Amino acid sequence: MVDLFNYSRRETSVVQIGSTPMGGDNPIRVQSMTNTATQDTEACVAQAKRIVDAGGEYVRLTTQGVKEAENLKNINAALRQDGYQVPLIADVHFNPKVADVAAFYAEKVRINPGNYVDAARTFKHLEYTDEEYARELQKIRDRFVPFLNICKENHTAIRIGVNHGSLSDRIMSRYGDTPEGMVESCMEFLRICVDEKFTNVVISIKASNTVIMVRTVRLLAATMEKEGMHFPLHLGVTEAGDGEDGRIKSALGIGALLADGLGDTIRVSLSEAPEAEIPVARKLVDYITSRKGHPYIPAPQVQDFNYLSPVRRATTPVHNIGGDQTPVVVTARLDKDQTCHPEFIPDYVYTGHNLPDTLQPGTQYIVDADIWNGTPDTWPAFKPDQLPFLTAYKSTLKFLFITYMGLNDEVLACLKFHPEIVLIAQSNHSNRLGEQRALAHQLMQEGLKNPLVFFQHYSESEIENLQIKSAADMGALIFDGLCDGIFLFNQNPVTPDKPGISQTEVDAIAFGILQAGRLRISKTEYISCPGCGRTLYDLQTTIARIKAATSHLKGLKIGIMGCIVNGPGEMADADYGYVGAGRGRVSLYKKKECIEKNIPEEEAVEKLIELIKVNGDYR
Repeated sequence: MVDLFNYSRRETSVVQIGSTPMGGDNPIRVQSMTNTATQDTEACVAQAKRIVDAGGEYVRLTTQGVKEAENLKNINAALRQDGYQVPLIADVHFNPKVADVAAFYAEKVRINPGNYVDAARTFKHLEYTDEEYARELQKIRDRFVPFLNICKENHTAIRIGVNHGSLSDRIMSRYGDTPEGMVESCMEFLRICVDEKFTNVVISIKASNTVIMVRTVRLLAATMEKEGMHFPLHLGVTEAGDGEDGRIKSALGIGALLADGLGDTIRVSLSEAPEAEIPVARKLVDYITSRKGHPYIPAPQVQDFNYLSPVRRATTPVHNIGGDQTPVVVTARLDKDQTCHPEFIPDYVYTGHNLPDTLQPGTQYIVDADIWNGTPDTWPAFKPDQLPFLTAYKSTLKFLFITYMGLNDEVLACLKFHPEIVLIAQSNHSNRLGEQRALAHQLMQEGLKNPLVFFQHYSESEIENLQIKSAADMGALIFDGLCDGIFLFNQNPVTPDKPGISQTEVDAIAFGILQAGRLRISKTEYISCPGCGRTLYDLQTTIARIKAATSHLKGLKIGIMGCIVNGPGEMADADYGYVGAGRGRVSLYKKKECIEKNIPEEEAVEKLIELIKVNGDYR
């Protein structure tokens, strides 16, 4: 059972992958994937070296066919000749014969249960009797066992890699598009591994939707535990995108799982150069694992809290905070500078003792209680030692800054009689996530329904660090259903000689975190893959062109995929899709339906905009 409040890693078996073992007491490994053609030995070797030089511990390459699998021998030899001992991982889809060949030349082979034996996903509903379904499972066993035997003979590890975007029609028809279906797709193969006494196995279950990804990995870990399995886990958010969005989405999803001790290797999938993924992954791993051995947090888990399928904590709505309402964004302007990002206007601005002379229309302000005078559009904020004065304030909305250890009997009694109080949870603990979770569970234990806003404070000078840390700290709070708002603060003042991180940039991160957690949509959502040797067009340039033309379409979801492997499936909840169909050719989708096939790449972005306009979604 996961300890929600105290960090420790899940116990796993050790998998030997070349000279770099994973699982057990080994460190959490970081890895990336080349986006060069696997038959281009020189390009693959050069890129693999850049990944390793950046700190990558495994390098994955796509193997579309037997020729690509066989060329792994040349790539491997060239790397070893130059002193690079990094294990190579072959990525196989659609053709089990390719996996057989790759097992001779790679240290690990990734197979996808969704298309290893089952046909590629077509979104068709199939009906099976129990006998027919059992025969389909036997087909998998008959094909999979010979592959395992090759891996045994060659000391090759495998990864069973389930993707939300490529579940088979067979699994979809029986289990639906659900975490349960994704887990069963994986367990079908794992049970065969156990029967065959093959233990050199790593597992991954990925999705571009962070909510699905986190719930599914939690369910997988629990299912394996019930069946006595302890295989290590590979974590990742597919199609996370690039820039700020890609970093926040990855840190939110991966960080939520790492914080609960799940995960033995991670890949941050960015639509950027592969080596750019490694520093992001390393920062995330180092930030989470730094809490190892932290002071113990004594807290009971609420009995009816469902870790595997959480729902939003029941709260009493206070103005626009809590209940079923969208989580709010609170920001700080302690120096009277009221400048806000034009696209990300916070719901509340905390000004402390510095209420501006002129209040901005439509902006809600929070001030320290001792200077509040009932000014319209302002609300008082209290500290715990001000509780005796709280009843004297007749405002219909009050804020109380609180820590878990400060949640004493006096505070609890006060909250029972004051539902108008919104709590702002603070923590200086080295495992702030654990302590803020503990506070939420204490409130639920006491039957209190005051809304809960999480105050996350940092002192970062690099914006990437702030993106990673704040998203990682908010991840589990969001996926557990505990978040009624986020108050993000970075104590790094901007001066002429030290630009630092502006408060408007901090606000944008807060909105980005809520969007990555599927709680609040404030901009266009891009589901873009990182690219690999299968990519059929210039991915990074195309993403930039599509963003330039569509970034103003708030709430629209656009999938940008290099190839068909996860394309239509991973874009299942996207409004529009742009998918590589052939060399220099693109197909366009509206949701799961292919609208136009094999468009020349140079015309495809304009055609996408036309498609959006025809359907009335362009403005």
